[in-house]
Amino acid sequence: MLEVEFELATARLLTLTGVGGSGKTRFALEVARDLIEAYPDGVWLVGLAPLSEEILVPKAVAEALGVPERPQEPITHTLSEVLRDRQLLLVLDNCEHLLEAAALLVDALLDSCPRVRILATSREALGVEGEARWLVPPLSMPERGRTPSSEQLEGYESVRLFVERARRRDPAFSLSPHNALTVAEVCRRLEGIPLAIELAAARAGTLSIEQILERLTDSLGLLTGGGRTAVPRQRTLKGTLDWSYNLLSEPERSLFGRLSVFAGGWTLEASEAVGSGEGVEEREVLDLLSGLVEKSLVVARGNDEGGVRYRLLEPVRQYALERLGESGETEAAKRAHARYFLALAEEAEPELLGPREAEWYERLEEEHDNIRAALSWSLEGANPELGLRLAGAIWWFWQRHGHLSEGLRWLDEGLARGAGTSAITRAKALGGIGWLAYGHADLDRVKESATEGLRLSTEARLGSHHRAL
Repeated sequence: MLEVEFELATARLLTLTGVGGSGKTRFALEVARDLIEAYPDGVWLVGLAPLSEEILVPKAVAEALGVPERPQEPITHTLSEVLRDRQLLLVLDNCEHLLEAAALLVDALLDSCPRVRILATSREALGVEGEARWLVPPLSMPERGRTPSSEQLEGYESVRLFVERARRRDPAFSLSPHNALTVAEVCRRLEGIPLAIELAAARAGTLSIEQILERLTDSLGLLTGGGRTAVPRQRTLKGTLDWSYNLLSEPERSLFGRLSVFAGGWTLEASEAVGSGEGVEEREVLDLLSGLVEKSLVVARGNDEGGVRYRLLEPVRQYALERLGESGETEAAKRAHARYFLALAEEAEPELLGPREAEWYERLEEEHDNIRAALSWSLEGANPELGLRLAGAIWWFWQRHGHLSEGLRWLDEGLARGAGTSAITRAKALGGIGWLAYGHADLDRVKESATEGLRLSTEARLGSHHRAL
């Protein structure tokens, strides 16, 4: 920890690298907590894992820092100006799927904000000039060939993590002379990778430690027949996930794969709509989802309102998405996901100006990453009309919550790709463009969209009148 803090003190950009599940996020948060007092303007965390498009990276940073958009100014320029004299630490978590955008933003901020330092996590370096890289080490584990006592084993990080997680599943579990060497071997086989250890420990109480080791060994043996170019830890982690996946029932596997299409978490209601289908009845989803939570494949977290929100850790989500692809159900799951969030948006639409508006704006903000994912899928060609309807239903949310540029981009893309959509749908989208453009003080765009929207509305009314006759 001290070495990383020293590295960050000498380099303005430090990237923590390592394979999925190696504990990069956990380590970054520990460093950040330790350094809070060193930065007068704070330590700020920006999670990039839910984002699907590179253009959203600057916006996500601005939202985390509470920096509003400015009319007709790129958000990166706004961030550079606002942060120019601030002394803060920015933690960018999970950059690997948005490397180019993250690198461009980081380069701009480092160039214009001399007192800003950045701690990033990624499976590979960002490639920005002056970047320092730190490979996150595995948790400490017993060396092979030694036979430490159970008391000595508790001094190793990997063993402590295994015992802690195993006790969550089986409160009676403890490290003893009887199981100590087997636990040590499990941790060695998993090479100290936190996620792998947590997944293995989740079977305590269901399987004995000897059975865990036996099944883990069999799974890893299968991996040596392929993917020889992958580093050992990647093979180990995939082996752990394969092993955990193979212990699921068929309905659990189906639900697990379908849940991978969510971005940034989901509710039980959403999982029932998206997760049900061939092999899974809607009434079964709650029990199946609870089983996945128990097996540490899905994370459940309660909120102040008493509800529960679920999510997949990013390495697990990527694995589940691969499995979904192998099943041939990817498009069906993404279609169900998009339809669910269209229904949610259209339910929210009449509430966005009224006594319950605060509640609905908060809900849409919480689901914004899922809405983005639904828009991306539909507007890429799968269902442009659905995408345009979705964008047209929530433009008030974009306008009121300061997502002006993003909202304009989605609406413009929807109009461009949804040329065959109904006149009333296009008119609604044009109305949204007018309001968002007004927020940017683009009066020419306001006039243009209002004129075209009025024409389409008139066309839609006349068409309805002629059909009635």
